[in-house]
Amino acid sequence: MSKGQHSGTHSAPPPAPDPLPLPIVDNHTHLDISREGHEPVDVAAAIAAAKRVGVNRMVQVGCDLDGARWTVQVIDEHAELLGGIAIHPNEAPKHHERGDLAEALAEIEALAAHPRVRAIGETGLDYFRTGPEGVAAQQDSFRWHIDLAKRTGKALQIHDRDSHDDVLRILQEEGAPEKVVLHCFSGDVTMARECVDRGYYLSYSGTVTFKNARPLRNALAVTPLEHVLVETDAPYLTPAPHRGAPNAPYLTPVTLRLMADVLNVSVPTLCAAVSDNSEQVYGPW
Repeated sequence: MSKGQHSGTHSAPPPAPDPLPLPIVDNHTHLDISREGHEPVDVAAAIAAAKRVGVNRMVQVGCDLDGARWTVQVIDEHAELLGGIAIHPNEAPKHHERGDLAEALAEIEALAAHPRVRAIGETGLDYFRTGPEGVAAQQDSFRWHIDLAKRTGKALQIHDRDSHDDVLRILQEEGAPEKVVLHCFSGDVTMARECVDRGYYLSYSGTVTFKNARPLRNALAVTPLEHVLVETDAPYLTPAPHRGAPNAPYLTPVTLRLMADVLNVSVPTLCAAVSDNSEQVYGPW
């Protein structure tokens, strides 16, 4: 999630891309968040629009207590959705300062018992939006979420912004869960290879389509198909050429087609890999 990033100007939704030949999963979306100046997301309409272009399942991610509560409710209402919940790394220091981080984490643990919550996350570290004074609280929260994922047998979805070395170090120190996803992967070729060696999954977002993202495309190029996922991080990170407009799951095919070019595989091949990998991580739904 990029909560709090510059929202851009109000604009019409981008046109729907051509439907994919096989269905895929949007690994990470925030249907509970609308960009500033835009109406709240109509969940049923967003799911229908995504399904029309071949995005038939989505992982809805709630990043604070309100988002986690909302996620647990909405995944019961829509069979296309699974849930991921956590206290986002930018939220953890705020709870720490208020003295209620332990209570917030306890509520996340209670909500995570829901059988359709299949991911603990997004958790991790963000040294871009939170300064040095928040690092200790972020790292403590990250370690707690790693432990929760292991205790519950659920996948771990990681937010990593300007914190690559510490994310990998803490995962090594704590012992990673069986299934780890680097959401909105932003590392280089060296980091991609390290993550693959550890058995992690790398989820690529619309950032991989940006003109200045050649290092990220190079990282994608060395990621084996069996470790690749795709996501929107909607309503953020809208793929080119639609940057500035709100993102939504129906735009996932734009990113996937670019990824197929970078990986030098056919679109159907990548669709099948993404769907298979998603079920490896989250189980069937």
